Amino acid sequence: MTASASFAAFVCEQLAPLGRITLRRMFGKHGVFCDGVMLGMVRDNTLYFRVDEQNRAVFHEAAAFPPLNYEKKGELIDLAFWRAPERLLDEPDELIAWARAALGAARRVAMKRVGTAATKTARKAAR
Repeated sequence: MTASASFAAFVCEQLAPLGRITLRRMFGKHGVFCDGVMLGMVRDNTLYFRVDEQNRAVFHEAAAFPPLNYEKKGELIDLAFWRAPERLLDEPDELIAWARAALGAARRVAMKRVGTAATKTARKAAR
């Protein structure tokens, strides 16, 4: 299940200080985007933030919950999105701090993708 309209509006409103927040339906969930970069996902009206090696310490509280995952060929595949504790929904300043850390990870992922695409393009041109 994805985000209800009211939860989607709430997430967009709460994260608005970061930039232009949009939600896009994808794979039975909603991706949470800030200025075009995906910093989180929503499934079943639960917010998950993107985590990487550089921001993992910020999300230590979230490590108690399983990451966002999906089933493929009978196996659970964990994604790099960790559940935001529900208490954050009542603590806007801390929610924004977590979201900023997730946005940093999202930007690093985006830069890696751009770098990988540029490398592939350069290799093709060199042939």
